[in-house]
Amino acid sequence: MVEALSGTEPPVLVHREGPVVHVTLNRPARRNAIGGGMGEALDQILARLRGDATARIVVLRGAGGHFCAGLDLTEVAQGGTPEERLSAQQARNRQIGQRFQAISALPQVVIAAVEGAAHAGGLGFVCCADLAFASADARFAAPEARRGLVPAQILPWMARRMARPNVTRMVLEGGVIDAALAQRWGLVQEIGVDRAGLDALVAASVALILEGAPGALAETKALLAALGPLSPEGYAEAGAASFGRTASGPEATEGIAAFREKRKPNWSALS
Repeated sequence: MVEALSGTEPPVLVHREGPVVHVTLNRPARRNAIGGGMGEALDQILARLRGDATARIVVLRGAGGHFCAGLDLTEVAQGGTPEERLSAQQARNRQIGQRFQAISALPQVVIAAVEGAAHAGGLGFVCCADLAFASADARFAAPEARRGLVPAQILPWMARRMARPNVTRMVLEGGVIDAALAQRWGLVQEIGVDRAGLDALVAASVALILEGAPGALAETKALLAALGPLSPEGYAEAGAASFGRTASGPEATEGIAAFREKRKPNWSALS
């Protein structure tokens, strides 16, 4: 369990039921956006799980009816010199990529249980999980370009989960797709009509997985990963550099401001 500071709620909750570890992203007021120490707390949990031979399954979900709305854009927009902003955004994006890899590489089977928004980095969490189930209200998006950013670290995971033409459409149009289309495109395995239906799907999958031998399942995951590289050598670092350039540039400033002010960005004013 991640300890709370000064009586506040911890940004990630951990609840264990025997061999099943439930990990809940816990910033509901921000639709569980990645920030406020959430990423660092999740990294600590993943590090412990890597060495936990008694844990068999990890169920990842979000609190308050949403899965994860992606990176907290209030943190992307923080000040400093241009050089400091570039360095900070590169480091943040690099850490996000490493976090996706750490989730995928866990010896446990990782199940994403998706309600509400699964956008940007939240979509990355869905794609790097082994299995994903959704409630009918789940919505998925890769809206980075609409904010003047790039989907640097989620792209390889999206391409591993879905056909490339569908990935292309998601990242270039930036629109929201519903759970039914997400299932047709391979983002999720099954859909529950509501939270109870989602929980039933997760419980049924957990029961089936627990019929398998722990070592055999871990080896099977390793074999799946060995079928082909996630991305070309050097991609992660190039992606971090690309994200840093866009996140510290004028398009991101305008895109994030427009998002906050609930208006369309004025890209023409930047040319």
